[in-house]
Parts: sequence; C-alpha cells; structure tokens
Amino acid sequence: MRDESFEADSPRGPQATSDRPGPAYLVVVNHEEQYSVWFAGRDLPSGWRAEGTTGTREECLAHIERVWTDMRPLSLRLRMAADA
Repeated sequence: MRDESFEADSPRGPQATSDRPGPAYLVVVNHEEQYSVWFAGRDLPSGWRAEGTTGTREECLAHIERVWTDMRPLSLRLRMAADA
C-alpha cells in the first residue's frame, strides 16, 4: 500500500491521510444529470455542482453506480418522454 499524503497541487489531487482526515472526493452532477467524482477542496468545474456525497474515490464511485441508473442525458430523456 502506498502512502498518499495530502498534496493540493499534485496531479492526482488531494488525498486524505491519517494526519489530514476527511473525504478526498465528492460526487458532482451537471445540468444533464450526469455524475462524476471531483477532488474535495478544489473549485468545481463550470457547469457542475456538488451532489452532496463525499468520501473516498471508491465510496463516491459506488454511490454513483447506485443512483445513476439511466445513463441518457436529461435532455434526451425529456425529449423521448414528450415524443411518447
């Protein structure tokens, strides 16, 4: 197991360690209801908002797998519903 210390400027992004506890990632969602993970403590990219879930990368990805059950963008789902 490698030691991943908190490095805000690291290309890997911030990592939680025993001396800096807390989540290293958060779940983000965009206007099309597409999900991703983002580094905690970093500015969110334009068009994305925090969904509310934080944790390790694995915890965030597991949450996304549970809640993102329809991969179609919101605009497509709405258009298909209107056409039905």
